Amino acid sequence: MKKLLIIAVAFIAGACTDLDLEPSGSITKEQFFQTEDDGIAAINGVYQSLTYTAQEQALYGRNLYFLTDMGTDYAAAGASASNFHVQSVSKLAIVPANDRVALVWRQIYNGINRANVAIDNIPDISGDEALKNRLINEARFIRALLFYNAVRLWGDVPLPLHEAQKYDVAELKIGRTAKETVYQQIITDLVAAQELPDAYTGDDIGRPTSGSAYALLADVYLTRKEYDRAAETAQFIIDNASRWGYRLVDKFSDLFTNPATKNGPEHIFSVQFENGQSGVTGSTGQTLASTSYYGPVGIEPPDVPASDEAGYLRFDPADTRRTVSYLKQYPNPIGLNEDGTPAYYPPYPRALFIKWVSSITKFTGRGADPINFPVIRYSEILLILAEAIGEQGAPTAAAYEAVNQVRRRAFGKLPVTAASPEVDLSGLTQQQFIQAVRDERFFEFVQEGKRWFDLVRWGTLVEAIKDVEYNGSKLKEAVSDRSYLYPIPQEQRELNPDGLPQNPGYAD
Repeated sequence: MKKLLIIAVAFIAGACTDLDLEPSGSITKEQFFQTEDDGIAAINGVYQSLTYTAQEQALYGRNLYFLTDMGTDYAAAGASASNFHVQSVSKLAIVPANDRVALVWRQIYNGINRANVAIDNIPDISGDEALKNRLINEARFIRALLFYNAVRLWGDVPLPLHEAQKYDVAELKIGRTAKETVYQQIITDLVAAQELPDAYTGDDIGRPTSGSAYALLADVYLTRKEYDRAAETAQFIIDNASRWGYRLVDKFSDLFTNPATKNGPEHIFSVQFENGQSGVTGSTGQTLASTSYYGPVGIEPPDVPASDEAGYLRFDPADTRRTVSYLKQYPNPIGLNEDGTPAYYPPYPRALFIKWVSSITKFTGRGADPINFPVIRYSEILLILAEAIGEQGAPTAAAYEAVNQVRRRAFGKLPVTAASPEVDLSGLTQQQFIQAVRDERFFEFVQEGKRWFDLVRWGTLVEAIKDVEYNGSKLKEAVSDRSYLYPIPQEQRELNPDGLPQNPGYAD
């Protein structure tokens, strides 16, 4: 997708407390929204909210990952993680003043604000109506994605749907809206976004398509336990996969480590990253920046698997997803030992994450990895179908075939559409099948921002992580029933204490 134009105008700014919102020399909203190019620039600014901030790591560069993966059995703060707030997320010992939680809130609502500005103003620009409608629906898709993250993280959340008409504190004090109302808006936006094109060409590749809207909607229905609608929507995507060119790629590694295969047939929607994207800091022009850098050999990185028992050792050794997701031994630059065998440094105490590292040389120094972050892949549609059917009763042939295609690819049984008795699931009870699908999601989506959402959706968060240990110490012992939601950031409560009551279990 064509890289983003930084729109340095007052009305595109994110949440702020400074009421001087039109400094000398800025241009006004009315001056900006004139032409098709202005509309395109505004939409690019909406996308930019996912990938770039001048002072911090991006929402999909690392910050959302803290809440969705580090606070689970997937990951933990490593020995070199110096930020107390990151360590607190890792332990689930979170307080409302946690700066990582506050930053994710601000980044989400900055993106929602940008989307609202675009949706409100693009209709008035001069130009082709079809293009304007497309741009508006792109903004609605991103707005739906951001609200979807927010409502799952915090429950009832503010639901601003328009730009602020007056720049005063009262206009910014929007209270919490019932999550059911938020979900209905998410669904409304995604249904509208189904009018997006089926595909793009050239620099526009990577923008959300109609298929992206259907896919995210299937996920929304699954989260809401509307299993009939989730299955129906996922089946529609599978039955019409050729419309969008969707399929599982043959090599799991091509989804992550090879920049040349970005936006391939399995990528339904991915957040786009490129080298040099940040322009200001080295931390936001790449995917999961800190997990892609380990510094000198032998020094544990800031983000690590919770333990080998909780991750690496759960995989069948024949599962190709293990070696794509984890590195157990670091190759020695000498290449070969005297006897001709590959040379390695001594094993790390626990495996390291490697999914977002395009080259092993990236372990020796920080470098940008222009790898996209997949929000939803075709494999997830298959697993959504399997889970939604399984939750309604005995697994059907379609449910088995969906999960077995994912397994066949993982174990190198190609083509994935051909039966493979060695890896195919069959003859399971309903509960055995549901657990098998949940296990496949664990193996498939390491570091893809899904684990916390899954455990919360299944109601198994506390059970799954309370006993995770490393070196004899329980890593997540602070987890409790309150952990099914994150706290409303204290900075937001101070701005609007009446409209933003705190979630249960978190003292201000």
